[in-house]
Amino acid sequence: MVLRITTWNVNGIRNPFSYQPWREKRSYAAMFDTLEADIVVMQETKIQRKDLQDDMVLVSGWDCYFSLPKYKKGQYFARYEAYLEDSNRGEQLGYSGVAIYTRQSACAPIRAEEGVTGALCPPGSSTSYLNLPENECIGGYPTLDQLSRSPVDAATLDSEGRCVLLEFPAFVLIGVYSPATRDQSRDDFRLGFLNALDARVRNLVAEGKRVILTGDLNIMREEIDTANAEELMRKYGMSDTEFVSTPSRRLLNQLLVGGKVLGGRDEGREKPVMWDICREFNKGRKGMFTHWEQKINARPGNFGSRIDYILCSHDMKDWFCSSNIQEGLLGSDHCPVYAIIKDHIRLDDTEVHISDLVNPSGVFKDGNRLKDYSVKSIPALSAKLIPEFDRRRNIRDMFTRKPSLSSEPSKESSATDQSDPPATQDRLSRDITNSETATPPQTQDLSGVSPAVSSPTAPASPDKLLGAKRPAIETPTTKAVKRSKSASTPLPAQSNGKGQQSLKGFFKSKALVNGGGKDGQAGETTETAEPLERAGTDDLRNTTQGQAQAIVPQPTSPPSKRRQPYRKRSSTSDSGDHAADEETETCDPIAAKESWSKLFSKRHPPKCEGHKEHCIQLTTKKPGINCGRAFWICPR
Repeated sequence: MVLRITTWNVNGIRNPFSYQPWREKRSYAAMFDTLEADIVVMQETKIQRKDLQDDMVLVSGWDCYFSLPKYKKGQYFARYEAYLEDSNRGEQLGYSGVAIYTRQSACAPIRAEEGVTGALCPPGSSTSYLNLPENECIGGYPTLDQLSRSPVDAATLDSEGRCVLLEFPAFVLIGVYSPATRDQSRDDFRLGFLNALDARVRNLVAEGKRVILTGDLNIMREEIDTANAEELMRKYGMSDTEFVSTPSRRLLNQLLVGGKVLGGRDEGREKPVMWDICREFNKGRKGMFTHWEQKINARPGNFGSRIDYILCSHDMKDWFCSSNIQEGLLGSDHCPVYAIIKDHIRLDDTEVHISDLVNPSGVFKDGNRLKDYSVKSIPALSAKLIPEFDRRRNIRDMFTRKPSLSSEPSKESSATDQSDPPATQDRLSRDITNSETATPPQTQDLSGVSPAVSSPTAPASPDKLLGAKRPAIETPTTKAVKRSKSASTPLPAQSNGKGQQSLKGFFKSKALVNGGGKDGQAGETTETAEPLERAGTDDLRNTTQGQAQAIVPQPTSPPSKRRQPYRKRSSTSDSGDHAADEETETCDPIAAKESWSKLFSKRHPPKCEGHKEHCIQLTTKKPGINCGRAFWICPR
């Protein structure tokens, strides 16, 4: 399995979703799968922390690390008078931002930092990265002497969210978005940032670490890397030598092996330490541009420049097997650039699988995973550890994850029903909560319970369950026995007010449902409902002790026939014959259809009490609390 690294200036983290092929699924996981990348480095996210959303952070199968601007858009540094004198000059803060996404199944960093200089602090800490112990930081921070080349201090250089560093066992990955050259108002900041970046890369290499530098550097190396080199030289009155020797190009070319450096090298930059991977695999290729100006629609004519790079340290050159641009993928004024690391590489004269080198020790062995991915091992900079997203799950996982329910009922619940009422209430609360959040277990067979108990119209509320008291006649040694249909005393037929007792009631004709007894009137004899209520309480207690509530409500009947739970039982004088008739009579579909049609049909206008004429419906238009309400009124 190879490791593919992709860098892309997206010009706004949501901007690609306005283009094909991203607009169809509109998800970052689908975007990364289309890119076929294992590490995605995004620049110019154009968001702040308050703009982070679930779909950006909680990407299934991916970790993410952000470096975001510390100021609002359009706010400039107060310490620089040049930024305040002309509000139209300079680059607005909030239009930068870098994000790195890593595929959990392929790689996992052991450390993560933001900022080039190390002046920032880790999340939840007041100690800067620069002052952390050696085993807790990435290292290679620019020294005071190296930072003294720029008039901009370290904290200011890292305040715009332009750099994220991830350390893997094999190398350090640096994702960067360098300031652009717009006018002279930002030259100090731009050169200060590039000097600090150059120092950080060289210091890491000097410490023996391998480095991959990727991102939008906003630098065109040579004339071959831009379509308008001649126009730029003519515009600014430069020669070929002066064009290559501008401060930013000279700095980059001194960093790269094979860079065009005219004259002597600068102090501290005597030796090149990085390779331009994409150019190395495409030597002499013209028109290999990664950025096009949108204002002039320069992309169709390929009138652009190459300012996005993937660079690697000298000892990693042979690790890569391919690198190129993806100019056919739309979504930004830049195109993605990728580089692929081989699945097996030679390290200290030994062939090692790349998965063993981009994951913590002991997770992979010879390309085979030994340990599962764990959130506990991700660095503190991970966006998933931000308080707003910590311990959150994707909504899809909430429905696909299997609940863990106890297989055996609690043995202590029956013993503490009367001796420890508070404990019973806590247990009932947990059971009720579990029944709402987890998948319901297999329900008990309550077919033998009296219909008034086993089939209520709605489950009892938790407050009623917790607040109900046991009947006084119960004793700890007495166990309630469920009533069954085969009991010696048959249950009398229920009266018309109880509602339908089965699904057949939906299709009974109105005459059959309302009929019964002599002249359709049933002589009612009542009996005490206390045994029935006691049986219902016992059944509910037995149900909630070992599992969630298993009382399932039956389909509700029309409002006119809705049953009332726990009503007193009634019987008719000739209930046996009438019950037999109801079971054997066939339903009248026409009558059932008419009854339901009346229920859902449009309401007929009422008649005026004085004139006995149909009223008309009007709507209140006068402003006030009654505005928009409809009412009936006499047409006269």
